[in-house]
Amino acid sequence: MYRVIGARIQQGYRTFKYPDGPPPSLPERFRGMPVIDPSICADGCNRCEAVCPVSAINKAGSVRLDMGRCLFCGECAERCPSDALRFGGDYRLAARQREALVVGEKDYVIKEPTDAFIKKMFGRSLKLRQVSAGGCNACEADANVLTTPAWDIARFGLQFVASPRHADGLLVTGPVTENMKLALEKTYAAVPSPRVVIAVGACAISGGPYRDHPEVCNGVADVVPVDIYVPGCPPHPLTLLEALLTFQGRIAR
Repeated sequence: MYRVIGARIQQGYRTFKYPDGPPPSLPERFRGMPVIDPSICADGCNRCEAVCPVSAINKAGSVRLDMGRCLFCGECAERCPSDALRFGGDYRLAARQREALVVGEKDYVIKEPTDAFIKKMFGRSLKLRQVSAGGCNACEADANVLTTPAWDIARFGLQFVASPRHADGLLVTGPVTENMKLALEKTYAAVPSPRVVIAVGACAISGGPYRDHPEVCNGVADVVPVDIYVPGCPPHPLTLLEALLTFQGRIAR
């Protein structure tokens, strides 16, 4: 025990200061908010659309990219001959409305109205029951990273709980397989109202690479109503934390 205490003293304080300080540094290969410049997009070129494995890009008229489907694989940016499509470093990707995840000719507005009721109900404490509805465990793993000393989400009153009856809402990953559909419905029904549902990752938002497969739903919204969409494959822990703190009203975009 004394050795453990001594090791912790030697390690010192390691929790990120975010949001009171700068966010933790992101790796060079991090792919954040897509940036599209239609003015230099080559007419008649559909390489980005053709190479997308999940049909997240639509070039009918102007280029539009659906972050709710996007796997952030980067193939579209690599195939673009004019550099009209690239991935920036902005980690703020989450949205309250599904249609807000579509980026294109217009600038993406990283701002949502403050909900006084939500801030009153969940601003100081938000307990979430995590539901893996057929995911590959990548989104689950990155969500669990938030409970480590470096992130320490407990300081914001954020906590993953063991029972939906002790939760304020659900954090759902995976496309919702047919075998998990009823379980998700029952878990949602067990959460006391008012409740919040957070769809994390491309699979949970749109079905991801499994979209339209007969054994899966096309995301959580096909089963229960969704309040927050956090895109990515998987979303970076910072993206998820920013989404939760914005929802709580602790930070403003």
